[in-house]
Amino acid sequence: MVDQNQILGLLKTVMDPELDMDVVTAGMIRSLRVDGSSVYVTLALTSDKCPMGEKIKDDVDETLKSMEGVKSVNIELSVMTEEERNALLEQLKANRSKEAQPAPPEKLPKREIKQIIAILSGKGGVGKSSVTSMLAVELSRRGFKVGVLDADITGPSIPKMFGVIEAPFVLEGKIIPAASKGGIKIMSMNLLLGGEEDAPVIWRGPLISSAIRQFFTDVDWAELDYLLVDLPPGTSDAQLTVLQLIPVDGIVVVSSPQELASVIVGKAVTMSKRLTVPILGVIENMSYAKCPHCGEQINIFGESRGRLLADGINTKYLGSLPLDPALSKACDQGKIEDYTSDAFKAVASKLLD
Repeated sequence: MVDQNQILGLLKTVMDPELDMDVVTAGMIRSLRVDGSSVYVTLALTSDKCPMGEKIKDDVDETLKSMEGVKSVNIELSVMTEEERNALLEQLKANRSKEAQPAPPEKLPKREIKQIIAILSGKGGVGKSSVTSMLAVELSRRGFKVGVLDADITGPSIPKMFGVIEAPFVLEGKIIPAASKGGIKIMSMNLLLGGEEDAPVIWRGPLISSAIRQFFTDVDWAELDYLLVDLPPGTSDAQLTVLQLIPVDGIVVVSSPQELASVIVGKAVTMSKRLTVPILGVIENMSYAKCPHCGEQINIFGESRGRLLADGINTKYLGSLPLDPALSKACDQGKIEDYTSDAFKAVASKLLD
């Protein structure tokens, strides 16, 4: 005896070419009756002028006649009501919405790295790379094993600050990163340019994303307490690659006192929230300068906005950092590990908390 459920299952193989949906899911099978070896179907088309109506009818007829036990098929054509068409339209919209939102890519394995922190700004010129480097130095001074992944592929500056010039090498299929004199592991595009620090890296987004991925997966970081990822400014491919693929534990946001900087940094913060990566805190860099003669604090870029920014995104304010010529000199000379700052020590302590 012919089973009605088997018939419906078979009809799910019949597609409406225009809707790209099977006739059962589309609600086109208005009625179905089985009488012995005969099958009676009422097929509701989307309109009385449906150009594919005859083809769909023929496909249903052919499909049902191929079923064992079916000797005759009777198909009556009908037209969907307005309510049925509206329901179908809503279903099509829902399907297209799901197709437009692909599942997020799977995170890469973390391996022996305990904590991965991305340093993000959104705006260039706020000293994000120097903040990343000094955080690495402060963490290293406290006995932690630290690495820095320079994700600013087209504008790398981390090796210069640490005075590192030797290129990474390959051992047993893995890239061994360079190391600073203090033992901080460093991977940067500048170390792969054959000594030509001023050679431009003129790459499009997919190549940049691929390089960042390789810097994480193909480099033997070994056991680390902290891997700091120095992100380039903006909210483009590099940032998406890091936040979507690398298992980042949290983000440190770097800003400066200008209102313009806060607005642009806000865009990067919004991106981080949409990608559900937690924000650990805000650091305001170049917040002030101290007169070398009288010690007066000068707000060169205006009043501090760091705490307001932190409160606005509901995160911790890690502190303000001064505009210090001694730090600039240390970075230029590749001696950032020789630089000390009470302000950086305080920021590192709050970050560890």
